Amino acid sequence: MQIEYLRLKNFRAFQDVTMKDIPRFCVLVGANGTGKSTLFSVFAFLRDAMSSNVNSALARLGGSRGLQEVRSRGSQGPLEIEFKIRTALRQRSTLITYELHIDEVAGRAVVAREVLRYRRGSRGQPWRFLDFQRGAGDAVTNELDSVEDESQLTREAQTLKSPDILAIKGLAQFERFPAVVALGDLIENWHLSDFHIRRARPEADAGYAEHLSREGENLSLVVEYLYRNHADRFREVLDHLKHRVPGVTSVDARTTEEGRVLLRFQDGAFEDPFLARYVSDGTIKMLAYLVLLYDPAPHPLLCVEEPENQLYPSLLWDLAEEFRAYASRGGQVFVTTHSPDFLNAVQLDEVFWLVKREGYTQVRRAADDAQLAAYMNAGDQMGYLWNHGLFADAHPT
Repeated sequence: MQIEYLRLKNFRAFQDVTMKDIPRFCVLVGANGTGKSTLFSVFAFLRDAMSSNVNSALARLGGSRGLQEVRSRGSQGPLEIEFKIRTALRQRSTLITYELHIDEVAGRAVVAREVLRYRRGSRGQPWRFLDFQRGAGDAVTNELDSVEDESQLTREAQTLKSPDILAIKGLAQFERFPAVVALGDLIENWHLSDFHIRRARPEADAGYAEHLSREGENLSLVVEYLYRNHADRFREVLDHLKHRVPGVTSVDARTTEEGRVLLRFQDGAFEDPFLARYVSDGTIKMLAYLVLLYDPAPHPLLCVEEPENQLYPSLLWDLAEEFRAYASRGGQVFVTTHSPDFLNAVQLDEVFWLVKREGYTQVRRAADDAQLAAYMNAGDQMGYLWNHGLFADAHPT
């Protein structure tokens, strides 16, 4: 499953932006304030809207002002999000388009329009399989049948209990709507990493966790889970950690009599292991990234901000390769970075850069820049070009 296209309108700094030909490993660069974090907040908003409603999701982004705060300054009209995902439906590669418009009625946000469409065959226009406006609309109920013409689709009228609820939220629970199910699985399972080392260091209360949380406070629980239930995957994580961090020979998680889970690191030069509170920030962060990237049940989409923080520059090339390998196994990875060392491991078609023009963000694709392509073909590296200010209208500071 892969996002290939994204269009945003009236979403904070993105007054009108389109990203096309998005790769599985997508690296975003740009000066502070150009909107890299805002792009990730789009994904967070959609996930929150799926689990609750658009008013709650907007409140998490813009506080009590909701849509007024999230809508681009000086703009009118609805907030619009459109993206296209490539996935397998009916055993064939299919491009699903999902379009969401959010407006305001009597001071509350409503879903002004929600459409899902895709092409069943290899030709012609995409068919609409879901179309809702302000809590009412219709969905195709014979999507799984062998239908050769859009006029043969059976549309069933539905009314949601509130106009601020996404139609895909309810329909994603039913297998007879496979495109909605695929979209719902993507949104519900993508991972936005906001890892905080101070959150991962303390001993966690005894419990159970299969996946690393957004801030990483359950790192010791996930290490314990991997050790007990996925020994091969745990050894893989440990082998990579040994090559990244000199001296580390093993890692384990031990539960104390008080019900606390301690994360312990063994240095080959010492007899006793070190607790997490005594090892370096870089060691904790590298372990967290490896746990995330070698998850036995990987996320379909990872979003990671500035992975270079607290890591030694020489580790960043390998980390970029790890992200790319994760994407090649079927996931998709979005990374923001300010690091030339990280960018040096990145290919031309994997980079987009953001610039501010008259208060709004523009997104540019490195592969569309003939001069950058020429430099890369001549043997230059992306980080070198970024560091020397060769990304048009952008600066590495």
